[in-house]
Amino acid sequence: MPCGQLVNAIGYLGLAHSRKEAVVDDVTRRLSDMEDRLDRLENLLLDISRKLEARPAEPPQETVEGIKRWVTDFVALRLQQLVPERCEHPPEADAADGPYLEGTDVRCTEEVVHRVKRIPIPFVRQMVIQKVAEAARQDGVGRVDVAFFEKAATF
Repeated sequence: MPCGQLVNAIGYLGLAHSRKEAVVDDVTRRLSDMEDRLDRLENLLLDISRKLEARPAEPPQETVEGIKRWVTDFVALRLQQLVPERCEHPPEADAADGPYLEGTDVRCTEEVVHRVKRIPIPFVRQMVIQKVAEAARQDGVGRVDVAFFEKAATF
């Protein structure tokens, strides 16, 4: 082997060796950084564990009572907002009095109830019921029969 080639081969081996040392140094530095991070995480976990162990198992009684009072007051307020003081529903009818026009306190016959149920459109049905109920109240009719229904239901 000529002398120049030998010098080149030795130089190449030296360069490869120095590159290998640089890679080893880089890996060693990264490993050290990783170990430092793991140590910090371990310390944080130990601190959290100590704090959890030192914390009481149940909250103080005054805290629980305060939360209960707040929830009770909140629910009472919401109920007042959602449910009116008085209901506008007609009084419940006694079943012995016979049928009533739906949603009213006006008594009627079974045939009238049947005819009302045959009205197919709900808002029209409600309009007819209201008109017949108003007419029955104005005329002082005690029980709406078919004849009165037909007369009062015409628009």
